[in-house]
Amino acid sequence: MRNAYLNYAGKRLLQAAVVVLLAYVFTFLVVSILPGDPITNVLHDPQNAFTMAQIQEIIEAQGLNDPVALQLWHALSGFVTGDLGLSMRSSRPVATLISEVLPSTLILASSALAVALVLAGLIAYGSQFLPRRFGQGFVRSLPSLFLSVPTFVIGLVLIHLFGFQLGLFMVIDPNSFWATVFASIALGIPISAQIAEVLVANLDNESAQEYAAVARARGLRQTPLFFRHFLKPSALPVVTVVALMVGEVLGGALITETVFGRTGIGNLVQRSVVTQDLPVLQAVVSLAAMVFVLVNLIADLVYPLLDPRVKILGATAVRSSASTSDTASPTVTV
Repeated sequence: MRNAYLNYAGKRLLQAAVVVLLAYVFTFLVVSILPGDPITNVLHDPQNAFTMAQIQEIIEAQGLNDPVALQLWHALSGFVTGDLGLSMRSSRPVATLISEVLPSTLILASSALAVALVLAGLIAYGSQFLPRRFGQGFVRSLPSLFLSVPTFVIGLVLIHLFGFQLGLFMVIDPNSFWATVFASIALGIPISAQIAEVLVANLDNESAQEYAAVARARGLRQTPLFFRHFLKPSALPVVTVVALMVGEVLGGALITETVFGRTGIGNLVQRSVVTQDLPVLQAVVSLAAMVFVLVNLIADLVYPLLDPRVKILGATAVRSSASTSDTASPTVTV
C-alpha cells in the first residue's frame, strides 16, 4: 500500500509540474500574438520620453527582437530557475512587484475560504436539525440566494451598511482588520453556496442510512449525531469541491479588491493588462496556475488517506465499489 501511494504521489507531482509549465507556455504564446506589442505600447509611448538609442538598448537587453521561440525558451528557463524577469513598465523585478501585493490577496482569499466553510457548516447543520416546516426550507434556499447575488453587489452593500452607516471600518483604510473581515464576508458568501449544496446533499444521504435510524433509536442527541457520524463521511466530497473552487476564490478576490479598494494581485493584473506588461502577466497567470494545481494536488494526495474506500490504481485514485456499500452500516457509538 505504501509503495502504491508513493508511486501515485510521484506521478501526480509530475503531472502537476507539466500542467504549470504548459500554462506558462500558453500564456506566453497568447499574449505574444495579441494585437499590439509591449514595444509599441511602452517603449514608443511619448509619455515615457525614451530616445531611439534607449529603445534599442532596452530591446536588446530584453531580447525582444529575438524570434518568439527563442524568447519563449529564455522566459521558460528563467521561470524554472525562479527568475521572472523585469517589468516592461517599471523596470523592476517582477518577483518584487508580486511579493509586494501577494500577501494582501492571500489573506483575503484564505479568510474568505474560512468564512465560506463556516457558513456552509451552519447551513448544513440547520438543514438537518431546524424545524422542517419553517427553518429547513429557508436554510436550504440560502445557497441559491447566495449564488444569485454577485460578489460586487454584496461588497457594496457591506461597505454602505457597515462602513458608511455604522462606521465599523474606514473606507479609506481598506487593509484594516474590519475592512478585511467584511471583504472576506463579501467574497465568502457566494463561495459558501456551492460548498453548502454538496454538504447538504451528502448529509441527506447519510441521515437516510440505517445506522442513523439506529443511533436515533438509541437516544443519541442531534449535535453528537451530526459531528460524530454525519459530518466526516459527508465532508469528504467537500475536499474535492474546495480544491476545484480555488480558481473561483482567486478570481473573486480580484473583484473584491477592486470594490474595497485593496492593493493586491488584482490591481497589478489590471495595470499589466492595460500596458501589456508581458513579464508581469506571465508571472501572475503562472502563479495562479501553480496555486490551483498545488491545492488540487494536495486534495488528491490527502483523499486516499482520509477515505479508506479509495483504492489507488496506477496514477489514479478511485473509490472501491465493494466498499461503497459498507457506508450503510458503520459502527454507531453512543
